[in-house]
Amino acid sequence: MKEIILFDGVCTFCNSSVQFILKRDLKQRYLFASLQSEVGKDLLKTHGISENINSFVLIEGERYFTKSSAALRVCRNLKGQYRFLSIFRFVPAPIRDIFYHVIANNRYKWFGKQESCMLPSPEDRQRFLD
Repeated sequence: MKEIILFDGVCTFCNSSVQFILKRDLKQRYLFASLQSEVGKDLLKTHGISENINSFVLIEGERYFTKSSAALRVCRNLKGQYRFLSIFRFVPAPIRDIFYHVIANNRYKWFGKQESCMLPSPEDRQRFLD
């Protein structure tokens, strides 16, 4: 079953993170949609998540994860040493999320904001939900 990652489509850091995941998700486990897209908004509504969320979201079937929990769940399925980052899931979420919030709250200032959502390459296009 495919899992869905919802990301901030105008955030440069978030778009870079999607590209990072695409290169390391050898089993093509993840599909992607921006939070700003109709699909993204529908998925947020379906799962009872606020449209004002300041996090990317990982949807696994009926369950969803946000913030550091989502990031670490994604890491466990990536190739290379990145899967070992998932060991941090044993650190309590409130502690992990302190670091997540620092990045999330400063992402536009540190990394910039794009005028529009990224356009995936033709080979990655089928992994993005319209």
